[in-house]
Amino acid sequence: MIAILVSACVSLLVALLGTPLFIKFLIHRNYGQFVRQDGPTAHFTKRGTPTMGGVVIIGATLIGWAMSYVVSSIVSDTPRTPSVSSLLVLFLMTGLGLVGFFDDFTKIRKQRSLGLSPRAKIVGQGVVGVTFAVLALQFPNENFRTPASTHISFLRDTNLDLAFAGATVGLILFVLWANFLITAWSNAVNLTDGLDGLATGVSVIVFGSYILVSIWQLNQSCQILDAAGPRCYEVRDPQDLAIVAAAIMGACVGFLWWNASPAKIFMGDTGSLALGGALAGLTILSRTEVLAVIIGGLFVIIVLSDVIQIGYFKMTGKRVFKMAPLHHHFELSGWGEVTIVIRFWLIAGLFAGLGLGIFYAEWVVS
Repeated sequence: MIAILVSACVSLLVALLGTPLFIKFLIHRNYGQFVRQDGPTAHFTKRGTPTMGGVVIIGATLIGWAMSYVVSSIVSDTPRTPSVSSLLVLFLMTGLGLVGFFDDFTKIRKQRSLGLSPRAKIVGQGVVGVTFAVLALQFPNENFRTPASTHISFLRDTNLDLAFAGATVGLILFVLWANFLITAWSNAVNLTDGLDGLATGVSVIVFGSYILVSIWQLNQSCQILDAAGPRCYEVRDPQDLAIVAAAIMGACVGFLWWNASPAKIFMGDTGSLALGGALAGLTILSRTEVLAVIIGGLFVIIVLSDVIQIGYFKMTGKRVFKMAPLHHHFELSGWGEVTIVIRFWLIAGLFAGLGLGIFYAEWVVS
């Protein structure tokens, strides 16, 4: 528990104190945001606001995560080393953050609101995602558990095994499944990052929920003899996943101080892709892939609003919403930006509470 608290507190302080320094650096270099011309006119005033704030989120997360092991090693007088699970989530977060960084930097360098080409972005995400997926099925521990499983998971692994036709087929199908989740969550956070503080605040709620999920899985781990039985969890490294989730949550809280309306800095694709990747990694390694759809329900709704808008327009030539994603529809309907953000935070909290309630209820009745 000390490691989790240290992880959250250190990452929060690093982000809180480091963000204004990064803002000054970006302003000095004239690295500002470019606003899409077809967006709400109120957003034109945001042009030039420093972007690429995801660099701070990633950096604070890594520092908080590393310090948790240093402090816990000192307190317990026993050296603690990071698990493969935590390294994989951080690799996915940093790798996708790097793709987002190149996208943001391209926008700034070419003075436009479009960054990398779709093909370049897909290739970059694919390389990182495939590497993560392949490695996640390696490195069995002393209990022969690998970080991930070929089983599709809801609250825990289900009986639906992607390796039904052998290990090779299972690996291929798992890589496809994992990359679908990585792409979906990355795009979800990216689409949500359209109003000051919206994606950051929702991320605080979602990653905070995963701290609780991982702590509960740790207390009811199948790898602990006293917890063995049908109600235990097969997750390999729940404590380390909780440490990572705490580091990300703390970094987002510290960054939100500067990202809240009126935002002094935007996370950019650097931050949104990194957070989406981290969320996907946590869902896969904590064996809660489908449960995440509920916990991160606000992200899902925003993605669906975009899909519905595009699909309906292609079929009928008409629009369902005044503008997609959903938060822009409410902007054009006359809602204030702060009002939308706070109400969406409340909705995100309700979804997270529902997901945690389902997670706990399953354990109680099993």
